[in-house]
Amino acid sequence: MPAYPLVRTAFVTLSVAAAFGLAGCGSESSDTNTPTATAGSSGAQVEIGNTINYGSVGTTADVDCADGKALNVGGSNNKLTVTGTCANVNIGGTDNTITFERVDKEITVVGLNNTITYSDGDPKIDDLGSNNKITKG
Repeated sequence: MPAYPLVRTAFVTLSVAAAFGLAGCGSESSDTNTPTATAGSSGAQVEIGNTINYGSVGTTADVDCADGKALNVGGSNNKLTVTGTCANVNIGGTDNTITFERVDKEITVVGLNNTITYSDGDPKIDDLGSNNKITKG
């Protein structure tokens, strides 16, 4: 059995765990502190305080940062459209395509082969992974 699928599965699992572990980092929204969770065919989304934690493999989904929530994304082969204004974004995983309406403070990518596009904002970019493409467009 080739090692690549095992390595990829381990990386996705670690990325999701890391994303969920960053819960609460850098949100600015004053919406709610009541935790919420949803899971289904479009992935798992857990909101703790003003941080959204999204994890999935191979889904297409819409995520709403509302007005200043933080977003952590883990998983692979996802196509996400993020509306609203994200304060901070942390992305782990591989081969994700994520389009943001606006990111204000920071985008940190620790995964591989991700394509990240944001339309508005002037965030600090930290590309700690490999072969990621992060552009304003």
